[in-house]
Amino acid sequence: MYMPRLSLYKPQKGNDYHFIDKQVLEMFTVGGTDLHIHKYLGTDNPTDANATADQPQYDSVKPTNIQDLLFLENRDRKYDPDIYTLRGIYNVQDIDFNLSQFGLFMTNDTLMLTIHINSSVKTIGRKIIAGDVIELPHLKDEYALNDHSVALKRFYVVEDVNRASEGFSQTWYPHLYRLKLKQIIDSQEFKEILDLPAEEENPGGNTLRDLLSTYDKEMQINNAVISQAEVDAPKSGYNTNHYFSLQLDADGNTQLVDTDADNIPDTMQTVERSGYNGYLLGDGIPTNGEAFGFGITFPGVPITGDFFLRNDFAPNRLFRYDGVRWVKQEDNVRMTLTNTNIRSTQKGTFVNNTSTDTIGGETTTERQSLSQALRPRADN
Repeated sequence: MYMPRLSLYKPQKGNDYHFIDKQVLEMFTVGGTDLHIHKYLGTDNPTDANATADQPQYDSVKPTNIQDLLFLENRDRKYDPDIYTLRGIYNVQDIDFNLSQFGLFMTNDTLMLTIHINSSVKTIGRKIIAGDVIELPHLKDEYALNDHSVALKRFYVVEDVNRASEGFSQTWYPHLYRLKLKQIIDSQEFKEILDLPAEEENPGGNTLRDLLSTYDKEMQINNAVISQAEVDAPKSGYNTNHYFSLQLDADGNTQLVDTDADNIPDTMQTVERSGYNGYLLGDGIPTNGEAFGFGITFPGVPITGDFFLRNDFAPNRLFRYDGVRWVKQEDNVRMTLTNTNIRSTQKGTFVNNTSTDTIGGETTTERQSLSQALRPRADN
C-alpha cells in the first residue's frame, strides 16, 4: 500500500482553490468598500469596405478596438449606462507634495486598488480593463467651498491591471487583481460620464462636468494672461519706425528736394528706408511718422518721396515714390497675436492652418491649393 504524494498545487482548480477563493471574497465583503464601475464598451470602429468572408469587418463597438492607429488613442469612448457595484480594498494615504524637484509635484496621486477576480468577472461580464472608470462613493465631498447642493464625487480611470502578488494562495492560483487608478479630468475620453446628471433625481439639472470640471476657471486664468500679454506686447515683433537713415548728396550733406517747382531745393528728402530689417518689423507706417496717403490705387500726380499705403493688399503694403516708380517699403505684418481675424504671420497662416482642399478625391490641409498645379492641362 502506497500513500499518494502530497502536493498543494494541482493541474485543476479543485476544492482547495474554491474554498480559499470563498474566504478571500468574504474578506472583501466584510472589510472592503463599494466601487461603482462604469464599464468601458469601446469605440466606434470604422467600416471596412474591403471586408470579405475570410476577413470580416470588426464589430462596431468593441473594447479591443483602436480608434486612432497613428497615436494609438481611443478618444470617443462609449460607456455602459448601467452601473456595476464591486468591493475593493486599498491603502488610504495622505496627499503630499514633493518640493525637492524643480516645481511642485504630487507624489501619491495614484491609487493602487485590489479587487477579487472571480466576483468582478461574474459581476461585469469580463475582467477589469484599462479604460474602465471607477467611482469611489466613500470619497464624496459634502462640504465643497462652492455653492453646490450635492456632494462632489470622485472618479478614477483604470490605467493598468495585474495579478496582485499577495493574491496568490497556497495552491499557486491567483485570486486578486491589482488596479492602477488615476483621477479623471474633463477630456474627450470621459465625455459620456461627465454628461451624466449630478443628481439622479434631477436629470435636467447640473451635470457632473458642471461640478467637477475646472475648464471655466482655467479659461478665466488663460484670458487674464492673454490680456496682460497684450498690454506688455501689443503686437508681434518690435517698433523700429524711429530708426531711419537720411539720404545724403555727393558732398555728404542732407539731400533736399524741390516741392514748390521753383528749382530751389527747400525740403528735406523723405527717408528712403528704415534703419533696421528683420522678421515682423513692418507696421505699414512711414519711418519717423512721415505723412502718407492710402487707397486701392496710386495717386495720379505723385511727388518724389511720397508714401502711399495700398490697403487692397493682404497684408497692407507701403510704397514710396522715387521719382520714377513706386518702390515697396514694407508690409504691415505687426499684428496682435491673439487676433481672431486673418493674421499675416506664420502663426496664423501656417501653424494654425485649417484650410482644406480636395485633390484626386483625397482631402488635404495645405494653405496653398495644389489643385491647379496638379490638374492636367486641357490639351493633354
